[in-house]
Amino acid sequence: MPRKSTFIVAPSPLDAYSPAQIAARVEHVGVTKALLPTGPTIALGALAGAFIALGAMLFTLVMTQAGGGFGLMQLLGGVAFSLGPILVVVGGAELFTGNNLIVMAWAHRKITTRALLRNWTLVYLANFMGALVLVALSFLSGHLALGDHAVGAHALEIALAKVNLPFWEAFFRGVLCNVLLCLAVWLCYAAHDVASKILAIMFPISAFAALGFEHSVANMYMIPIGILAAADPAIVAVAGAAPDALAGLSLAGFGRNLLPVTLGNVVGGGVLVALVYYIIYLRER
Repeated sequence: MPRKSTFIVAPSPLDAYSPAQIAARVEHVGVTKALLPTGPTIALGALAGAFIALGAMLFTLVMTQAGGGFGLMQLLGGVAFSLGPILVVVGGAELFTGNNLIVMAWAHRKITTRALLRNWTLVYLANFMGALVLVALSFLSGHLALGDHAVGAHALEIALAKVNLPFWEAFFRGVLCNVLLCLAVWLCYAAHDVASKILAIMFPISAFAALGFEHSVANMYMIPIGILAAADPAIVAVAGAAPDALAGLSLAGFGRNLLPVTLGNVVGGGVLVALVYYIIYLRER
């Protein structure tokens, strides 16, 4: 009987990287990020803070006086917010929440604890700086006055809701947020082209924004711009906010939100994504 031929089909260079290959790529990039010199780290971190703020600005505008169903409009706002992470990933920048994936390289002992904390500290502060620059530019540009101050009123409402979140609610919203954001970054490492990366980003990012989860860097824009909005009587009048309700919009209120959200982001991205994938794919058995 004639022997059957066996054909081995080589994978296409356009096939997505496998999860094991993604893990190796994430680890390699994590080492590179941890060893990046201080100057570029700060510059790229400032860009990321500004990029996320741009996404938050668009989110605020899209959600202002939004009609239609609640869930549908939340999803549309999430798509708008995706602008920020797309700029970070495709344009190239250093985002604190995405850099929680460096835990994979740390767990594999490719970088030291000091290098990990150095990167997180520099990037976090630089993200803050970039976000505050966009707060100033947004305020000076008259962005809050759009729609007869309706945009400013909605920015005020967003900030009020954030500063009034209980500690543990803010924490767990931060956990869930960065699970989705780090999964978005993870999926990007499976892609070979820009269009695939954008598509990989949009679904997880739209989900966390639509679901109302908390992102520390986005809040570095959303709460300060709300504080500025609260200082404008025209915006306060449109929002219909009572004076006693505005008391929480302060630096202290900002800190009460940012602390639990940041801790939650670290747990969500660093533990529930990075550490779990390290155990699955990189830990030596």
